[in-house]
Amino acid sequence: MSGDLVRWATVAWAVFLGAHLVLNGRWWAWLLPSLLPPPLFVLVPGVLAGAAWATGDLVAAVVSGVALLLGARQAGLHPSALVRRPRRTSEDTAVKVVSWNTQHWCQAKEADPFYAFLHELDADVYLLQEYHHDVFDGTYRLIDDEARLRAEFPEHEVVIARGLVTLSRLPVAATVETVARRVLRVDLRLPDGPDRVLSTFNVHIPVQLRLVSPLRAGFYRAVRDRAGDRAREYAGLRRDIADCPNPAVIAGDFNTTPAVGDVRHITALGVDAVPLAGRIYPVSWQARAGMRWWRLDWVLSTAGAQVHSYRFRDPRGLSDHCVQEVSVSLADPDALASPTVRHDREAPHDALPLSGKHRPEGQ
Repeated sequence: MSGDLVRWATVAWAVFLGAHLVLNGRWWAWLLPSLLPPPLFVLVPGVLAGAAWATGDLVAAVVSGVALLLGARQAGLHPSALVRRPRRTSEDTAVKVVSWNTQHWCQAKEADPFYAFLHELDADVYLLQEYHHDVFDGTYRLIDDEARLRAEFPEHEVVIARGLVTLSRLPVAATVETVARRVLRVDLRLPDGPDRVLSTFNVHIPVQLRLVSPLRAGFYRAVRDRAGDRAREYAGLRRDIADCPNPAVIAGDFNTTPAVGDVRHITALGVDAVPLAGRIYPVSWQARAGMRWWRLDWVLSTAGAQVHSYRFRDPRGLSDHCVQEVSVSLADPDALASPTVRHDREAPHDALPLSGKHRPEGQ
């Protein structure tokens, strides 16, 4: 690579990164550039820094080095994960929770292997997303597989709403209305005491775009509209968690990578469990086979909920999302702190009834 080419490439990347840092999360159209594979935010400046050093261009090397440092956070790297160890807990009090985007609930696959895989996960609590089928026009239709769910999981209580399913071996204390439209909150009684309640938030934030031609105006209208939908969902979820008096686990498909500006809403909700996964670069979603470069799925906890372990499990071709698996227990009552999320007075109030049937869009 010639010196001039390296310098121009460095300038171009610096301009792009500067625009990304300024516009990301502030202008709806920047949702599209923010969908780049996050590793590019370290790979591109890393290659440019090496090339600039090789050609003796100290200025380009320094600029690329600065871009590399700024891009590390956008890439979602967790080097500390290599030294983080799972927390010890008693098997009598730990609850195994799995969260999984099912990719339209075995719409294009046989149901028997799908249910066999769910049984193999052997979770106390299942938080499942995309309990619907794709209509392939940007919308989805709800399905009714409740009879089989109850037959397959007779030891679990079943709660279904908004294209989401929560299954629990633990007694359901309450199913609570939420401001966020694509969230299902279910409160569970833990076995170590009648007053020990864990709130679970099953989350599916709408995706940023519709899979239609970018040459059509409708493509960009959808991006703008969904940017508004996503902002309302995050504001509603923030309020829902602030109003929750119990320790909580928030998990699901957020359709947000560390490079998307909306990640700041996620980190405000609770403590990210991913350092416990032991991966420098945790990923959960693949665009196609062999291209798992994005993390879209998250598990967070609030004060009083202790996550002891966290791992991704291969979906075995049943979904484009990995399964998230965590072990959770509650802290001693005296150790419980006040909520870590402030009440959002600007959050919307137009939540849908939990029992209501609707046609979800943009998930």
